Amino acid sequence: MKFSSAPAEEVSINLTPLIDIVFLLLIFFMVSTTFNRETNLEIALPEARSEAAHPLAQQDISLVINAQGQYQLYPIGGDSGTPIQPRNADELASALGRLPRGASNPALVIRADAQTSHQAVILALDAARRAGLARVTFAAQVSQ
Repeated sequence: MKFSSAPAEEVSINLTPLIDIVFLLLIFFMVSTTFNRETNLEIALPEARSEAAHPLAQQDISLVINAQGQYQLYPIGGDSGTPIQPRNADELASALGRLPRGASNPALVIRADAQTSHQAVILALDAARRAGLARVTFAAQVSQ
């Protein structure tokens, strides 16, 4: 007696539903993800080197922040002359906007005390941004 065997079916996995699910997940994550920037302040932080201090350029503006968060603004040319003493960040932004800039875009050099609050420095950076100063650097003391 001869029995006929059923033809063997070819086993295959249909990938179409898997691809559909992957695309749906991709769309879901693209729609539900938010892209927030942490800050709008774009600054280039200087590198600290123990070799030699970089002298303050003639066109740079110097801002001194003491431990109590009080500002002293020295116009172009560094620490010479009478400082402008704004009482808050709005006055600082106004004073920075009124300073003569000359032909080049001056850098704002922030000299903050080691005990200065982070808030006072952030307010100074925001004031510089509102005044249109694009170049901001921080002065540091080289430890021996």
